[in-house]
Amino acid sequence: MTVRFYEEVEDSLLKFAVIIARTEGKYVFCKHKSRETLEVPGGHREEGETILAAAKRELYEETGALDYRIEPVCVYSAASDPDGEETFGMLYYAEVEAFEKELHSEIEKIVIMEECPERWTYPEIQPKLLAEAKRRGLYAGS
Repeated sequence: MTVRFYEEVEDSLLKFAVIIARTEGKYVFCKHKSRETLEVPGGHREEGETILAAAKRELYEETGALDYRIEPVCVYSAASDPDGEETFGMLYYAEVEAFEKELHSEIEKIVIMEECPERWTYPEIQPKLLAEAKRRGLYAGS
């Protein structure tokens, strides 16, 4: 999997919103009901939705975040090989202050951790997104 980073692309190309979420200095990861791995919140942009609205919706649906600050990091793309067609998404960073008591989606639970998980749902993409956000100095996390 090839992952690339951009400052911007045409809005219509942005199909995904992925959010690196932290609370009280720790990462917020999601565990899907049908998987044994962890992932950062995110998902597909819906028809007629802005990419920021998609990020906020996914953050709420997958973590129950109620009170948070969110900001764009950069555009990313993923392709199955270096010359393959790129699929674009917007990477966000969020500091979450408050969560809803229970989740109402396909997410079984959130896991709050100081370190990144050993078993990722998307190991070829999501660790690279976190590394890029850190490289850009958006947080002091590990």
